Amino acid sequence: MAAAAAPDHLFHLRNNFYLGSFQAAINNSDLPNLSPDDAVERDCLVYRSYIALGSYQLVINEIDSAATTPLQAVKLLALYLSNPHDKESTIASLKEWLADPAIGSNAILRLIAGIVFMHEEDYIEALKHTNAGGTMELHALNVQIFIKMHRSDYAERQLRVMQQIDEDHTLTQLANAWLNLAVGGSKIQEAYLIFQDFSEKYPMTGLILNGKAVCCMHMGNFDKAETLLLEALNKDAKDPETLANLVVCGLHLGKSSSRYLSQLKLTHPEHILVKRASSAEDSFERAVQSVA
Repeated sequence: MAAAAAPDHLFHLRNNFYLGSFQAAINNSDLPNLSPDDAVERDCLVYRSYIALGSYQLVINEIDSAATTPLQAVKLLALYLSNPHDKESTIASLKEWLADPAIGSNAILRLIAGIVFMHEEDYIEALKHTNAGGTMELHALNVQIFIKMHRSDYAERQLRVMQQIDEDHTLTQLANAWLNLAVGGSKIQEAYLIFQDFSEKYPMTGLILNGKAVCCMHMGNFDKAETLLLEALNKDAKDPETLANLVVCGLHLGKSSSRYLSQLKLTHPEHILVKRASSAEDSFERAVQSVA
Protein backbone atom coordinates (compact mmCIF):
# COMPACT_ATOMS: atom_id res chain seq x y z
CA MET A 1 0.00 0.00 0.00
CA ALA A 2 1.35 3.45 -1.00
CA ALA A 3 2.34 5.75 1.81
CA ALA A 4 -0.11 8.59 2.45
CA ALA A 5 1.01 11.95 1.14
CA ALA A 6 2.47 14.21 3.79
CA PRO A 7 -0.01 16.90 4.88
CA ASP A 8 0.52 20.26 3.20
CA HIS A 9 0.80 22.60 6.18
CA LEU A 10 1.05 25.67 3.94
CA PHE A 11 -1.98 25.00 1.72
CA HIS A 12 -4.29 27.62 3.30
CA LEU A 13 -1.50 30.18 3.64
CA ARG A 14 -0.60 29.85 -0.05
CA ASN A 15 -4.24 30.03 -1.08
CA ASN A 16 -4.81 33.20 0.91
CA PHE A 17 -1.76 34.76 -0.74
CA TYR A 18 -2.65 33.67 -4.30
CA LEU A 19 -6.21 35.03 -4.01
CA GLY A 20 -5.22 38.34 -2.43
CA SER A 21 -6.25 37.67 1.20
CA PHE A 22 -2.96 39.16 2.35
CA GLN A 23 -3.98 40.12 5.89
CA ALA A 24 -5.49 36.66 6.42
CA ALA A 25 -2.21 35.11 5.23
CA ILE A 26 -0.31 37.17 7.80
CA ASN A 27 -2.82 36.55 10.62
CA ASN A 28 -2.90 32.77 10.12
CA SER A 29 0.81 32.18 9.61
CA ASP A 30 1.70 30.92 13.09
CA LEU A 31 1.86 27.26 12.09
CA PRO A 32 3.39 24.57 14.35
CA ASN A 33 5.74 21.73 13.38
CA LEU A 34 7.00 23.16 10.10
CA SER A 35 10.12 21.70 8.50
CA PRO A 36 13.00 24.19 7.97
CA ASP A 37 12.12 24.48 4.24
CA ASP A 38 8.43 25.02 4.99
CA ALA A 39 9.33 27.64 7.61
CA VAL A 40 11.34 29.60 5.00
CA GLU A 41 8.49 29.35 2.49
CA ARG A 42 6.03 30.48 5.18
CA ASP A 43 8.21 33.50 5.99
CA CYS A 44 8.53 34.38 2.29
CA LEU A 45 4.75 34.28 1.84
CA VAL A 46 4.20 36.41 4.95
CA TYR A 47 6.73 39.05 3.88
CA ARG A 48 5.37 39.04 0.31
CA SER A 49 1.92 39.63 1.82
CA TYR A 50 3.32 42.66 3.68
CA ILE A 51 4.81 43.87 0.38
CA ALA A 52 1.42 43.45 -1.34
CA LEU A 53 -0.08 45.61 1.45
CA GLY A 54 2.57 48.28 0.84
CA SER A 55 4.51 47.66 4.08
CA TYR A 56 7.89 47.71 2.33
CA GLN A 57 9.87 49.20 5.21
CA LEU A 58 8.75 46.51 7.66
CA VAL A 59 10.13 43.84 5.31
CA ILE A 60 13.38 45.76 4.73
CA ASN A 61 13.87 46.24 8.48
CA GLU A 62 13.06 42.68 9.56
CA ILE A 63 15.08 40.68 7.01
CA ASP A 64 18.74 40.99 7.96
CA SER A 65 21.92 39.97 6.15
CA ALA A 66 22.00 36.58 7.89
CA ALA A 67 18.65 35.51 6.35
CA THR A 68 18.39 32.74 3.74
CA THR A 69 18.61 33.44 -0.02
CA PRO A 70 14.81 33.28 -0.57
CA LEU A 71 14.22 35.88 2.16
CA GLN A 72 17.03 38.09 0.83
CA ALA A 73 15.32 37.93 -2.57
CA VAL A 74 12.01 39.02 -1.02
CA LYS A 75 13.84 41.91 0.67
CA LEU A 76 15.20 42.94 -2.76
CA LEU A 77 11.62 43.07 -4.08
CA ALA A 78 10.66 45.36 -1.18
CA LEU A 79 13.68 47.59 -1.89
CA TYR A 80 12.82 47.71 -5.61
CA LEU A 81 9.18 48.69 -5.01
CA SER A 82 9.88 51.09 -2.14
CA ASN A 83 12.34 53.28 -4.01
CA PRO A 84 11.60 53.55 -7.75
CA HIS A 85 14.24 56.30 -8.09
CA ASP A 86 17.05 53.99 -6.97
CA LYS A 87 15.94 50.78 -8.66
CA GLU A 88 19.13 50.49 -10.72
CA SER A 89 21.21 49.46 -7.69
CA THR A 90 18.56 46.92 -6.66
CA ILE A 91 18.48 45.45 -10.18
CA ALA A 92 22.31 45.33 -10.21
CA SER A 93 22.26 43.34 -6.93
CA LEU A 94 19.62 41.02 -8.36
CA LYS A 95 21.70 40.33 -11.50
CA GLU A 96 24.79 39.72 -9.36
CA TRP A 97 22.97 37.11 -7.27
CA LEU A 98 21.47 35.43 -10.34
CA ALA A 99 24.97 35.08 -11.80
CA ASP A 100 26.25 33.36 -8.64
CA PRO A 101 26.29 29.57 -9.29
CA ALA A 102 25.75 28.87 -5.58
CA ILE A 103 22.36 30.64 -5.38
CA GLY A 104 21.39 31.67 -8.94
CA SER A 105 19.07 28.68 -9.46
CA ASN A 106 17.04 29.27 -6.27
CA ALA A 107 13.35 29.15 -7.20
CA ILE A 108 12.30 32.17 -5.09
CA LEU A 109 15.21 34.25 -6.38
CA ARG A 110 14.21 33.38 -9.97
CA LEU A 111 10.57 34.21 -9.16
CA ILE A 112 11.48 37.62 -7.72
CA ALA A 113 13.70 38.25 -10.77
CA GLY A 114 10.74 37.45 -13.02
CA ILE A 115 8.46 39.81 -11.07
CA VAL A 116 11.01 42.66 -11.15
CA PHE A 117 11.84 42.32 -14.85
CA MET A 118 8.15 41.98 -15.76
CA HIS A 119 7.61 45.21 -13.81
CA GLU A 120 10.40 46.74 -15.91
CA GLU A 121 8.62 45.42 -19.06
CA ASP A 122 11.83 43.53 -19.90
CA TYR A 123 10.01 40.30 -20.68
CA ILE A 124 12.91 38.52 -22.38
CA GLU A 125 15.13 39.08 -19.32
CA ALA A 126 12.29 37.88 -17.07
CA LEU A 127 11.89 34.67 -19.06
CA LYS A 128 15.63 33.93 -18.84
CA HIS A 129 15.06 33.26 -15.16
CA THR A 130 11.49 31.93 -15.05
CA ASN A 131 11.13 29.84 -18.21
CA ALA A 132 12.73 26.72 -16.71
CA GLY A 133 9.79 26.57 -14.28
CA GLY A 134 10.15 24.28 -11.29
CA THR A 135 7.30 25.61 -9.14
CA MET A 136 3.64 26.39 -9.80
CA GLU A 137 4.32 30.08 -9.10
CA LEU A 138 7.04 30.18 -11.77
CA HIS A 139 4.74 28.51 -14.31
CA ALA A 140 1.94 30.96 -13.44
CA LEU A 141 4.33 33.90 -13.82
CA ASN A 142 5.36 32.55 -17.24
CA VAL A 143 1.68 32.59 -18.27
CA GLN A 144 1.44 36.25 -17.20
CA ILE A 145 4.64 37.20 -19.04
CA PHE A 146 3.55 35.50 -22.27
CA ILE A 147 0.15 37.23 -22.07
CA LYS A 148 1.95 40.59 -21.66
CA MET A 149 3.97 39.69 -24.79
CA HIS A 150 0.70 38.91 -26.64
CA ARG A 151 1.83 35.31 -27.06
CA SER A 152 -1.23 33.42 -25.89
CA ASP A 153 0.06 30.33 -27.75
CA TYR A 154 3.07 30.11 -25.42
CA ALA A 155 0.89 30.98 -22.42
CA GLU A 156 -1.39 28.06 -23.34
CA ARG A 157 1.58 25.68 -23.39
CA GLN A 158 2.55 26.78 -19.87
CA LEU A 159 -1.04 26.35 -18.73
CA ARG A 160 -1.06 22.77 -20.09
CA VAL A 161 2.07 22.01 -18.04
CA MET A 162 0.29 23.35 -14.94
CA GLN A 163 -2.83 21.31 -15.71
CA GLN A 164 -0.73 18.16 -15.99
CA ILE A 165 0.83 18.85 -12.57
CA ASP A 166 -2.42 19.80 -10.78
CA GLU A 167 -5.52 20.82 -12.68
CA ASP A 168 -7.37 21.94 -9.51
CA HIS A 169 -4.51 24.07 -8.11
CA THR A 170 -5.58 27.65 -7.39
CA LEU A 171 -2.77 29.01 -9.60
CA THR A 172 -3.78 26.69 -12.47
CA GLN A 173 -7.34 28.00 -12.24
CA LEU A 174 -6.13 31.63 -12.04
CA ALA A 175 -3.78 31.15 -15.02
CA ASN A 176 -6.67 29.60 -16.96
CA ALA A 177 -8.83 32.66 -16.21
CA TRP A 178 -6.05 35.09 -17.24
CA LEU A 179 -5.56 33.24 -20.52
CA ASN A 180 -9.32 33.13 -21.20
CA LEU A 181 -9.47 36.91 -20.68
CA ALA A 182 -6.54 37.41 -23.05
CA VAL A 183 -8.07 35.20 -25.76
CA GLY A 184 -11.50 36.83 -25.37
CA GLY A 185 -14.69 35.92 -27.20
CA SER A 186 -16.53 32.91 -25.79
CA LYS A 187 -13.65 32.32 -23.34
CA ILE A 188 -14.74 35.35 -21.26
CA GLN A 189 -17.69 33.42 -19.85
CA GLU A 190 -15.34 30.58 -18.85
CA ALA A 191 -13.09 33.09 -17.05
CA TYR A 192 -16.12 34.53 -15.24
CA LEU A 193 -17.14 31.06 -14.04
CA ILE A 194 -13.65 30.48 -12.60
CA PHE A 195 -13.83 33.73 -10.59
CA GLN A 196 -17.40 32.91 -9.59
CA ASP A 197 -16.25 29.52 -8.33
CA PHE A 198 -13.52 31.22 -6.25
CA SER A 199 -16.09 33.64 -4.78
CA GLU A 200 -18.26 30.70 -3.68
CA LYS A 201 -15.37 28.71 -2.15
CA TYR A 202 -13.28 31.43 -0.51
CA PRO A 203 -13.70 34.80 1.20
CA MET A 204 -14.26 37.57 -1.35
CA THR A 205 -11.11 39.53 -2.17
CA GLY A 206 -10.23 42.48 -4.39
CA LEU A 207 -8.53 40.09 -6.80
CA ILE A 208 -11.67 37.95 -7.22
CA LEU A 209 -13.95 41.01 -7.50
CA ASN A 210 -11.68 42.63 -10.11
CA GLY A 211 -11.56 39.37 -12.04
CA LYS A 212 -15.36 39.16 -12.17
CA ALA A 213 -15.61 42.90 -13.02
CA VAL A 214 -13.16 42.67 -15.93
CA CYS A 215 -15.16 39.73 -17.33
CA CYS A 216 -18.35 41.80 -17.02
CA MET A 217 -16.70 44.72 -18.86
CA HIS A 218 -15.61 42.40 -21.66
CA MET A 219 -19.21 41.19 -21.91
CA GLY A 220 -20.50 44.78 -22.01
CA ASN A 221 -22.15 44.66 -18.58
CA PHE A 222 -20.59 47.85 -17.14
CA ASP A 223 -23.27 48.43 -14.48
CA LYS A 224 -22.58 45.08 -12.86
CA ALA A 225 -18.82 45.66 -13.23
CA GLU A 226 -19.11 49.00 -11.42
CA THR A 227 -21.01 47.37 -8.52
CA LEU A 228 -18.28 44.72 -8.15
CA LEU A 229 -15.51 47.34 -8.35
CA LEU A 230 -17.11 49.55 -5.70
CA GLU A 231 -17.26 46.50 -3.44
CA ALA A 232 -13.55 45.97 -4.13
CA LEU A 233 -12.86 49.65 -3.37
CA ASN A 234 -14.52 49.21 0.04
CA LYS A 235 -11.98 46.45 0.79
CA ASP A 236 -8.96 48.49 -0.34
CA ALA A 237 -9.34 52.12 -1.37
CA LYS A 238 -5.81 52.27 -2.78
CA ASP A 239 -5.75 49.09 -4.88
CA PRO A 240 -4.35 50.14 -8.28
CA GLU A 241 -6.28 47.58 -10.37
CA THR A 242 -9.59 48.54 -8.75
CA LEU A 243 -8.96 52.25 -9.39
CA ALA A 244 -7.80 51.65 -12.98
CA ASN A 245 -10.81 49.45 -13.73
CA LEU A 246 -13.16 52.05 -12.22
CA VAL A 247 -11.65 54.69 -14.56
CA VAL A 248 -12.31 52.47 -17.59
CA CYS A 249 -15.77 51.50 -16.35
CA GLY A 250 -16.71 55.15 -15.73
CA LEU A 251 -15.72 56.12 -19.28
CA HIS A 252 -18.05 53.45 -20.70
CA LEU A 253 -20.91 54.48 -18.38
CA GLY A 254 -20.46 58.15 -19.25
CA LYS A 255 -19.58 58.99 -15.63
CA SER A 256 -16.73 61.17 -14.45
CA SER A 257 -13.83 59.01 -13.32
CA SER A 258 -11.34 61.84 -12.72
CA ARG A 259 -11.34 61.25 -8.95
CA TYR A 260 -10.27 57.62 -9.40
CA LEU A 261 -7.58 58.66 -11.88
CA SER A 262 -6.33 61.31 -9.42
CA GLN A 263 -6.15 58.69 -6.65
CA LEU A 264 -4.27 56.34 -8.98
CA LYS A 265 -1.78 59.10 -9.89
CA LEU A 266 -1.14 59.82 -6.21
CA THR A 267 -0.78 56.25 -4.98
CA HIS A 268 0.65 54.49 -8.07
CA PRO A 269 2.29 57.06 -10.37
CA GLU A 270 4.03 54.27 -12.33
CA HIS A 271 0.77 52.51 -13.28
CA ILE A 272 0.38 52.01 -17.04
CA LEU A 273 -3.00 53.82 -17.08
CA VAL A 274 -1.40 56.88 -15.43
CA LYS A 275 1.42 56.83 -17.98
CA ARG A 276 -1.05 56.55 -20.87
CA ALA A 277 -3.24 59.34 -19.48
CA SER A 278 -0.18 61.60 -19.03
CA SER A 279 0.98 60.80 -22.55
CA ALA A 280 -2.48 61.66 -23.92
CA GLU A 281 -2.51 64.93 -21.94
CA ASP A 282 0.95 65.84 -23.31
CA SER A 283 -0.19 65.09 -26.87
CA PHE A 284 -3.30 67.23 -26.34
CA GLU A 285 -1.19 70.12 -24.95
CA ARG A 286 1.16 69.92 -27.95
CA ALA A 287 -1.79 69.90 -30.35
CA VAL A 288 -3.35 72.96 -28.64
CA GLN A 289 -0.05 74.83 -28.75
CA SER A 290 0.48 74.01 -32.44
CA VAL A 291 -2.80 75.71 -33.38
CA ALA A 292 -2.61 78.52 -30.80
